[in-house]
Amino acid sequence: MREIITFECTVCKNRTYSGTKNKKKHQDRLETKKFCRFCRKHTGHKEIK
Repeated sequence: MREIITFECTVCKNRTYSGTKNKKKHQDRLETKKFCRFCRKHTGHKEIK
């Protein structure tokens, strides 16, 4: 049931994190604040796949 998703930085558009989620229970896209090593600061990261 769980699928692998990738997170993309909303500022520099680099894909730095991956995770899993249950797509049957949560159809909407996830967005979290994480540290981007390319921007060197905490930015928003959105789910892309």
